[in-house]
Amino acid sequence: MARRDEEIILLTHGGGGALTRRLIEETIAPIFNNEVLNRFEDSSVIPGVENLVFTTDSHVVSPLFFPGGDIGRLSVTGTVNDIATSGAKPLAVSVGLIIEEGFSQKNLKDILKSMKSTADEAGVSIITGDTKVVEKGRCDGVYINTSAVGLLKNGRLLSPKRVEPGDVIIVSGPIGNHEAAIIAARNELLPGTVIESDCAPLNKMMKELIDAVPDVKCARDPTRGGVAATLIEIIESSGYGIELEEELIPVDDEVKNLCDILGMDPLYMANEGKMLIFVPEEKAERALESLKKNEYGHKSCVIGRVIEGKKRLTLKTIYGATRIITMPAGSQLPRIC
Repeated sequence: MARRDEEIILLTHGGGGALTRRLIEETIAPIFNNEVLNRFEDSSVIPGVENLVFTTDSHVVSPLFFPGGDIGRLSVTGTVNDIATSGAKPLAVSVGLIIEEGFSQKNLKDILKSMKSTADEAGVSIITGDTKVVEKGRCDGVYINTSAVGLLKNGRLLSPKRVEPGDVIIVSGPIGNHEAAIIAARNELLPGTVIESDCAPLNKMMKELIDAVPDVKCARDPTRGGVAATLIEIIESSGYGIELEEELIPVDDEVKNLCDILGMDPLYMANEGKMLIFVPEEKAERALESLKKNEYGHKSCVIGRVIEGKKRLTLKTIYGATRIITMPAGSQLPRIC
């Protein structure tokens, strides 16, 4: 039997589920080991500069172009949204390009133009970067890393540590669209139906929300592993349970149909333009009012609440039964972001 440190990396280690968490907690974090990193936030406060946060994100999505976006839009969106989850305003972005020999310059220009237009939409500048080219066959077209710095207003960091029983959970729109779009782009499963990714920068929506409801406790963008994996991570950090109501969770019909064909669960499907937001129950109506004014939040709704008791995620089904939702081992689909 191989020792733990002799195990190999699997695709599922990158899926955002239990194996990803294990890789981070047992292999990566113990080596880098420091107080800030060990909080496992989407973005971290820079030590000694308490009003600045920093994040980084890498993107290997396949295909590079898909309905509703491309790897360029995705790369800026993912990093800007990670800054927004902390309650900070993104200030500037860096770009690292790893390009395969033989890659089309036209496609590269299209990707870069998409990055620029998304950065403009988010109100951030791309101010530095790096480019490397590797031999043909050593990269699948292009991989992109983006990092960002954000300014934290009044040093008030949104975090799972602030979550309390009684808080309600809002999702900013229908779930599962990004992963469904990638699946549909790879396969002809629903002829005549186009499913678009929800890929979008949410920092302006979050700023409007925090201005309207300063009591926002926590926010997370449910990317790899979907809503389920994201909420379970929040449970582990907060120490409280979460109960969802199935009939309240929004899922577009096209996504439901795709899930029915493949036997997939939208709770585990990746999103790239949705936010999970925790607010006190008495502030929920005001929060929804703010979110629904934004083009990316007009279908926002409450889907559950934080509860006392066991640290677990439960789903109250449309039939009145209660089901325990567990952390997925990995993603239902590799290379979705």
